[in-house]
Amino acid sequence: MSSLLSVHDVHKSFVEGVSEIQVLRGISFDLAAGERLAIMGESGVGKSTLLHVLGTLDRPTKGKILYHGRELPVDDAALCQFRNQQIGFVFQFHYLLPDFTALENVMLPALIQGRPATTAQAEAAELLELVGLKDRMGHRPGKLSGGEQQRVAVARAVILKPKLLLADEPTGSLDVRIGEEVQDLLFRFNEEHKIALVIATHNREFAAKIGRRAELRRGELFG
Repeated sequence: MSSLLSVHDVHKSFVEGVSEIQVLRGISFDLAAGERLAIMGESGVGKSTLLHVLGTLDRPTKGKILYHGRELPVDDAALCQFRNQQIGFVFQFHYLLPDFTALENVMLPALIQGRPATTAQAEAAELLELVGLKDRMGHRPGKLSGGEQQRVAVARAVILKPKLLLADEPTGSLDVRIGEEVQDLLFRFNEEHKIALVIATHNREFAAKIGRRAELRRGELFG
């Protein structure tokens, strides 16, 4: 497998008043195309911060992140375009737009990319059928269960077939059965479309299914 993501000595700190809070301290690892990695650690240890940095939602204070051996764009517009085309996100809370239907929420990344509305609609409908929501496409998030909302979020994350999907406690707010359904969906897209997964979780059973595991402790990554 070729290298997709290379993280070199990444640090991230935040300034609060006169204090500097170091969250990430020299994170380094490589992720191959199509590989799966579980980032484990207690709540508040910095897992979300790490995913935000990997996903270009935040910039590291120090260090480098390479995709396919190339550094990230410096220009904000180019970075946004890169993120839209190459990276998918699934969070513990779905962050669906409440005034949009399930279908419209899934269409959004494709519309942002500039695809024709008819194409985006067809692709979104196909994905929602795939995740078992064929009869719920016209429903707004408030009319969907928590598990259904998270399935919409997964479909939205993969509509552009990103090379990398970052998931932050994607089953943390779901009951066991629905959580396992969402896990299976993530693994399915990984296996069928070779989408690499980096999943932050404190669920050890879920992490064991993912395979490769690393633990974040005191800002350092072990494993």
